[in-house]
Amino acid sequence: MVDIAQVIEDTAVQLLKIAATKLPSEVKATLLKGEEETEGSLGKSQMHAINENVKLAEIHSKPMCQDTGLVSFFVKIGDKFPLRSEVKTALIKATKKATPDIPLRPNAVDMFKGNTKNNVGLRGYVPWFYIDLVEGDNLEIIAMPKGGGSSNVGKMKMVPPGKGIKGVKEFVVEATAAAGPLACPPYTVGVGVGGGEDMCMNLAKKALLRPLYQYHEDEKIAELEKELVKTLNKLEIGAMGLGEGPSVLDVHMEFAARHPASLPVGVVISCWALRHAGATVDKEGNVEWHPH
Repeated sequence: MVDIAQVIEDTAVQLLKIAATKLPSEVKATLLKGEEETEGSLGKSQMHAINENVKLAEIHSKPMCQDTGLVSFFVKIGDKFPLRSEVKTALIKATKKATPDIPLRPNAVDMFKGNTKNNVGLRGYVPWFYIDLVEGDNLEIIAMPKGGGSSNVGKMKMVPPGKGIKGVKEFVVEATAAAGPLACPPYTVGVGVGGGEDMCMNLAKKALLRPLYQYHEDEKIAELEKELVKTLNKLEIGAMGLGEGPSVLDVHMEFAARHPASLPVGVVISCWALRHAGATVDKEGNVEWHPH
């Protein structure tokens, strides 16, 4: 009989390795295109260095950045999948195992006891889990390690509701301009609108998982995403903040209903290393790896 919990653990370790060492295909293609289209020698050299780094990481199966991020998992559990709480336990075990095996830099630091050395927090919150209960009998896991530099430039604002979409756009531009060169551009920008002060940030991070150039199914939101890509590139932050080459690769947005008195907007920015990897495990323990 297949040990489903062990399958989940082994799958998650592999997902963390893929995410740390290999960028999604459309991200690699976009970075290569960015190098080709960059005219200034300074920007072109930076894009070339990024692309060489990506290539070497994949060839040697080594992390593409020394900051291998704080680990989070986006999980969808089918209502007929055989495990529940054991899923979380298996993913925690996977994080501990992946830390020396890949290796991942130990990035979980307790305020009182220091670095835990295994990327797992002492109080049950790290790795962070985004769990959704869905129909079916499968388990979907997406691993997303996100670096501290890009997390440091994330922002949330309670925009006056009367400003509407104009206020949303203004804040996205403001947040990206403030990030400037600080988080290794070119960026992918995730935007969450609505919900509460916590939900908008969760939505913004979730938005980063959508493949580049796969715009929202709602045409109005898709047009807004495309508009913001053009606007943010006019900031001319450039590759690694040097003013030449692409500033932003793409913008993705997710919307939720809001309280009539509130308009929360969250902006979560990824550095050029937009790292994540996914797989689906069925109730028999078979694994289907998502395109990468």
